[in-house]
Amino acid sequence: MDILFLLVPLSALLVLAIIGVFAWALQGGQFDNVEREGARILEDDAPSESREASHLVDSDQASC
Repeated sequence: MDILFLLVPLSALLVLAIIGVFAWALQGGQFDNVEREGARILEDDAPSESREASHLVDSDQASC
């Protein structure tokens, strides 16, 4: 029974800390555009210069 005197205040502090972190994330704009970020993962990226350069090197070696 004595452990409740420790666990109840600690759990209350933990809940307050979680609420504080959530409020901080809301203020920071973490949840502003959830739909766009979910769709961005699925979009195909444009080929970068390093991909194009490696593709050219591979095709040059294949022709030799």
